[in-house]
This record gives sequence, structure tokens and C-alpha cells, in this order.
Amino acid sequence: MKVNKGTSLPFYRPLNPAHIEKIDGAARWILEHIGIKIHDRHFLELMDQGGATVDSATSTVRFSAERLDKALAEAPRKFILHSRDGLNDIRLGEDRVYFTNGGRVFRALDVNSGNYRLTTLEDVANTAALVNRLAHINFYIIACQAHDLEPEHYHLNDFYHAFNATSKHVMGGCDSLVGVQQVWDLAALMAGGEQQLKERPFFSVITNPISPLTIESNTLNILGFCCSHGIPATCAPAPICGATAPATLAGALTQMHAEALAGVAIAQIFAPGSKVLYGAVLTAMDLRTMDFTMGSVEMAMMNAAAVQLAKRYDLPIYASAGVTESKRPDVQAGSEKSFSNLMVAMAGGDCVHLAAGMLDSGNSISYEQYVIDNEILGMVQRILAGINVTEETLALSVIQKVGPGGNYVMEDHTIDHMMDEFFYPDLCERHLFDIWVQQGRPNMLSRATAMVENILEAHKDCLDPQLNSRIRSAFPGIKDV
Repeated sequence: MKVNKGTSLPFYRPLNPAHIEKIDGAARWILEHIGIKIHDRHFLELMDQGGATVDSATSTVRFSAERLDKALAEAPRKFILHSRDGLNDIRLGEDRVYFTNGGRVFRALDVNSGNYRLTTLEDVANTAALVNRLAHINFYIIACQAHDLEPEHYHLNDFYHAFNATSKHVMGGCDSLVGVQQVWDLAALMAGGEQQLKERPFFSVITNPISPLTIESNTLNILGFCCSHGIPATCAPAPICGATAPATLAGALTQMHAEALAGVAIAQIFAPGSKVLYGAVLTAMDLRTMDFTMGSVEMAMMNAAAVQLAKRYDLPIYASAGVTESKRPDVQAGSEKSFSNLMVAMAGGDCVHLAAGMLDSGNSISYEQYVIDNEILGMVQRILAGINVTEETLALSVIQKVGPGGNYVMEDHTIDHMMDEFFYPDLCERHLFDIWVQQGRPNMLSRATAMVENILEAHKDCLDPQLNSRIRSAFPGIKDV
């Protein structure tokens, strides 16, 4: 279905303007008077040279109002996460909502047996292949840990197999400076050189501060490399209400906002104009049991509010939604995912990550869940598209032609608009009961299983064979799946 994303945005606002000002003011106070802990002399010196206030005795970096505003002003309001084929570019800061999967889980569900297994490099390739074909998952995040890889070639392999399985933009976390350097070298060869890669970077990197209010040196090494090489990045805090952030939603938002603004500001000290997303991975706990609850309605509310806080500075945001505590693709998974994806999307989040494929509080993936979530996201995108009102869509001429008592089934106007007005699901049941019985009583999960099989059987490598040969010669550490 062809729709224009975002024409009805925004229309969900958990915070009113006064609330935004209070939270923003409180977060700025935190940055000016409490600061961010950095246990690394090298980075403390860099922050000092960049105009931040450094207390070496406590290893904290603080930002005055003036220095913070200067850094935030240097951050770009719009930039592109490029796709390799140019057909799926992610245009951040243009009032569009994009969805992506989540990453770095450690196990996958086999729906046939009902059991979980450890994820492998093949799962990276397969999930990337699924995203490549699923129209409503707009770019790919490295989905899982590859337990069959040696550490020294970890990121070289997972990014290579992602690039080989999808031409959409690829984002992922890197565990070390060596890892991100490997990905840079690989992507530069694919792009035809470092300058070409800087002009159209088709991968980006996720980094995470440690809540509360700490950024460790490995994260700063990776973020600094990205900024100096023109690689888009996010510095995304992941505070948990009642554990690593206050139990109140407003308190957790305040701390997260301070951490996210600090990430943007530090990136600009590394390199003014660095393409960095304001990051938000706000979660909660069931404080009665101390269980992690990424599928809670409060997580969705906080991430929608985070969109408002990012837009306070016109910063593009990497927000979170679409997770569930359910261990299977079931009613709970569908309801929790639908609520959160819709809420954060309706708030106008630029990138909504974790939106597809995940189960079990973000610890597991399911191939079938990717396909089911793609359908949910298609419905959300249809909602965001709104209702198109023009002289043509008002349809007065055809109403006059048909007149009282007629019907519109065979009218040209109906045929002209049957594909651009409606979302047509692939998995949902819409047949009459008797036909459904004749078909063997299929459901969303059985249809998703068949679709997964069809996509993976039909998939072909995305990399040109000659380019692939050059890559294999240059990087002998690449492993087959």
C-alpha cells in the first residue's frame, strides 16, 4: 500500500508544554550541578578542552547552560541514515516515523518445538534477510549475539552478513573500538573509499551510557571514533524506573533527558556537527516482584514523552517501543506491541527501535514475530498517514453519478483508489467462516511461519559477486553461515 508517512503527526502528547519545561529545566540543573561521571583522564581532559566543567577529584563533567546550549546548537537537526541502494534512506528530522527491529538478544524461539536456542551468525543473516523483504520495517539493527563467533572477528562478521542480506541501512552496537574499526574498514571497501563512505554512511552505531549518569571509557572510545569518521551514532541511556532511575515517571524522564542531552553534547565536543541521535530506552520494573517489564504501558508512555523532550531541541530521536514480556507470539505479545508502537509513533518518534521481532522482555527473537510485527507496523503507518481529503477523494462526481440506491463496486473511482486508501494485511483473517474452514483454519502464526519460509527460500545475496570476492580476500576472518 502506498501512503505518505506522518501526515497526521503529532497527535499523542503525554506531556503538556509546562511539564516539558519543568523536566527540561530539571535535567539541565542535573547537568550543571551534578554532572556525568567519566572514569578516564583522557576524556576528562578532552571535555575540559571542549569547555565543559571538569572536577578531576570526583571524575565528573558538568555543563553550564551556555556550554550546553552551544553544543546542542551544533548538533544537526536533520540527517540521513543512508541505504546502500538509495531506495530506503531514513530521513531524520523531517516529521517521518521509521520502525526497526531490536538487537543483541541471545536466544531465538523455535515455534515448532516451543523451545529456545542460542542464536548464531546464521540468525543475523536470516533476520536481515527478513527485514530486507518486510516493507514496514524500515532498516535493520543487528538482531542477536552470534554465539558461534570468535571475539576477534565478531563485528566484522555480523555486519558483513547483515550487509550481504539487506540493502537497507544497518545499525548495530559495537563492543570495542577494534570492532567499530573493523566495520569501518569493511564498509569503506564496499563504498569505494573512506570519503565515499563519509558522504553516504550506510551503517550507524549504537552506544549506551550507564544509568545513572555515567559513561564509561569504552563507550566514549566508540562514540569518539564514530564522530571523527562521520558515522551516525546514538548515545542511548536505558534507565529502569525504580532500579537505575527514580520510580516516578517524571523523575526517570528527567534523569534520562539529562543523560541523552549529555550524549549529544559530548559528541559535539568530539566533532562539532556530529550526526547523533538523542537516545531513549526508558524501561520499568514490576516493583512487586522486581521483574523487568519492557512491555509495560508506562514504558510506552515514557518513550512517547521522550519524543517530546527531544523535539524541545528539534533533535531526531532513537526511541523504543514494541517489546513484550510474552514468551510466545500470542495475544499478550500483540496487545503490548501494538499499544507501545502506536503510542510512540503517534508522538512522532523519528526512529522507533525494538519495534519488531522481539519477545521475552527483549531477551529473545522469533522469525515469525518479525512477520507479525511487520503487519502491526503497517497498520500503525496507515494510521499515521491519516485521511487524504482532496477534491478527488471527496468523490462528489461519482456520488452524483451513482445517485440514491446505486453501488460503487464497478466504478472507475473505486478501482483507482482501492490500493491507496486501504491497508491490506497478509496475515489477518478476513474470509468468511466456511472458506476459513476449507483453508484448514489458518491463523496469524501459521501464516507467518509460511511467509518466513518463503522469504528465506527466495532470498539471494545482496552484495555483487565481484565485490564480495574482494571483501573475502581483504578480510579472511569472515566466516560462512
